[in-house]
Amino acid sequence: MRVLVTGAAGFIGSNLVDRLLAAGHVVVGVDDLSRGRLENLAVARSANERRPGAFSFSQFDVTDPLFPELVSRAAPEVVCHLAAQIDVRVSVADPLLDARLNVLGTINVLEACRQGGVRKLVFTSSGGSIYGEPEQLPVAEDVPLDPHSPYAAAKAAGELYLGAYRAMYGLAYTSLALGNVYGPRQDPHGEAGVVAIFSTALLQGRATKIFGDGTATRDYVYVGDVVEAFVRATGQVGDGRRYNIGTGLQTSVTDLHGLVATAVGVTAEPTYADPRVGELQAIALDCAAAGRDLGWTPATDMPAGIAGTVDWIRGHVAG
Repeated sequence: MRVLVTGAAGFIGSNLVDRLLAAGHVVVGVDDLSRGRLENLAVARSANERRPGAFSFSQFDVTDPLFPELVSRAAPEVVCHLAAQIDVRVSVADPLLDARLNVLGTINVLEACRQGGVRKLVFTSSGGSIYGEPEQLPVAEDVPLDPHSPYAAAKAAGELYLGAYRAMYGLAYTSLALGNVYGPRQDPHGEAGVVAIFSTALLQGRATKIFGDGTATRDYVYVGDVVEAFVRATGQVGDGRRYNIGTGLQTSVTDLHGLVATAVGVTAEPTYADPRVGELQAIALDCAAAGRDLGWTPATDMPAGIAGTVDWIRGHVAG
């Protein structure tokens, strides 16, 4: 199968590229490199030594009007759309920027799929934000969407456009509503990757900060499990569906900090600051539908996943 991955040089995107290549697929990577890093694609590039033509890369912005031409030339069967603005704080500070990247960018990707004869689009949604503050946790996919930030609203809008293109043009899609993803290659310099941020700071002996009182909970899911869900979603199953991709478990920020500190081997305590606008208090995802339809379940528990993440950061960032 020929697969085009947007955001291919990013955290999740590069891990997905590696997983697709390992499964024998031909992969076209696209990234504007505003946040993605070419070094994340070193493994992918080496695949061409064993299998010439297995991987190619284009530096390109998905909002560019010429992006549909690139997709038509690449002629993928499936597009996995991961390119996005991922920071809730950025979306609050600059909602127009967030909408340009996450709404208009998604529309341009959909147009590219339509014009290029793509069979299916696998979309990256946000299970950690689109449901707002549900009354019951873990939350299932049939709960009405209730976005509390421009970022969440943009992801919800993207799903509406997916449905419209499916109705108008027969473009198949599956939306994956991800929990809080962590793992190797996560950016420790932004605000969206708390596991990487805590790990890097503690490895370097710097202070760590928690926004709020530390009781806010998230559903943390390992990147290796997430990319497995993407691979399974590229098939025929799940057309027109959203699937939650998480663990169903709540972990508080304070408990997460403790898990990271244990993996690093320190006993440092965090400081606390005011909560950030647009952040939710609690979320966990019911992933039964993904198990039933895609045969997907998370395979990595948090201690193992965090230990692996800390080891990677120790060798690549904080070493």
